[in-house]
Amino acid sequence: MVTLKALLDYTNSLLSIDRFADYCPNGLQVEGRVKVTRLVSGVTASMELIEAAIDARADAIVVHHGYFWKGEDACVTGMKRARLQRLLGTDTSLLAYHLPLDAHPQLGNNAQLAERLGFQARGSFGNDAGLSLAQYGTLPQPLEAAALGALIDERLGRTPLHVPGRSASIQTVGWCTGAAQSYIDAAVEAGLDAFISGEISEQTVHVARECGIHYFAAGHHATERYGVRALGQHLAGHFAIDHRFIDIDNPV
Repeated sequence: MVTLKALLDYTNSLLSIDRFADYCPNGLQVEGRVKVTRLVSGVTASMELIEAAIDARADAIVVHHGYFWKGEDACVTGMKRARLQRLLGTDTSLLAYHLPLDAHPQLGNNAQLAERLGFQARGSFGNDAGLSLAQYGTLPQPLEAAALGALIDERLGRTPLHVPGRSASIQTVGWCTGAAQSYIDAAVEAGLDAFISGEISEQTVHVARECGIHYFAAGHHATERYGVRALGQHLAGHFAIDHRFIDIDNPV
């Protein structure tokens, strides 16, 4: 058992949340019971995850995608009201970590994706390189694009959308999980053979084709399963509490 305050203080420090100017509040978003003995982790604080966590008798939920995003309607109505009512009515806490969880060098989404795919990380790139969001590195051995696509499919359980580049084989690769397709320009500037993210935009296709870089859209959800699961496992080990990762699948 751990107090909610101790869990929150430790996680906020672990993920260095004060370093990030984010699109949402990081840390405690909904306050529940004072003590935590059972923690559930998941990618997004959807109603389906909330219900699954309540069924699992969780005291707290930790997610990558929480609530109160910049630009969203502040009124507590409809879907937002229903979600908050369910959390508050069951005294279940919600903790959310967005960019801080993307960037953590061991537990973060990008670090975990690299580990999952067997990439050897060399550093970060892009305008926010100091925050270590977009990563680059090398493959253990050069692969043809079809082989890299098959590796992503096997390791993530999601067939990626591939926009072919010019190189016959791929040795250097960049990656940034989620909706980070705009980093493709920085990947081109870095001279990488390929770039992997979660989503794809109309313009991403043209950049890949015209600049000759392979692009793989491997799924927003599929690329971001592993950071929050690793965080939940770490917190469970550190505080000797129960933890369960619940994957609410999303085809995007």
